[in-house]
Amino acid sequence: MRTKDQGTLDAILKFVNKYYQKNRVAPTITDVAEGVGVARSTTHRYLQELSERGVLNYDRGILSAPESAKMKTAYVSAPLVGSIQCGSPEEEQEYVEEYVSLPVSMFGKGEFYILRAKGDSMVDAGIEEDDLLVIERNCPADVGDIVVALDANGQNTLKRYTGYDENKGCYLLAYENEAKYPGKVIKVKSFTVQGVARHVLKTL
Repeated sequence: MRTKDQGTLDAILKFVNKYYQKNRVAPTITDVAEGVGVARSTTHRYLQELSERGVLNYDRGILSAPESAKMKTAYVSAPLVGSIQCGSPEEEQEYVEEYVSLPVSMFGKGEFYILRAKGDSMVDAGIEEDDLLVIERNCPADVGDIVVALDANGQNTLKRYTGYDENKGCYLLAYENEAKYPGKVIKVKSFTVQGVARHVLKTL
């Protein structure tokens, strides 16, 4: 029995995957042969081999696509709702610019929204002007989290929550730009966590 070339096996399986994902039906032997650039007889033998390995179901025709081609990526929809000041708190009107589909495999499950960063107070945390921030809402904030904080005056800002100062009776929201704002923190008597920053999306 002739040894099957692994590269050709991989190329055929890749073609079948892509074909199924695009057309939602399995390709014919002729489709595969032309798509991969091998003879029909060779295609037949290699499809038999893939079937014997349990990768796809083949019997004189591809009866079903590989399970890997049928896998559906789960997404969550997150609205892009404007900008957030990475600096002194300010009022920001929320409006939906567009909805973005985030794959669960990368971002996890949760209730997310996206904000565009403004200002330079969080650069040490890797957040720069016009970066997109994936924010999880309706979740508790732990000390050390970067949060969207709404103060008692209805103004919001993006800062690192560093805890509660018992002596001064206030919460601490820290800047992350030691070169420009060394040791600077915002002290508030109370604030509402509108979300916790989970991911930063940026252009390289």
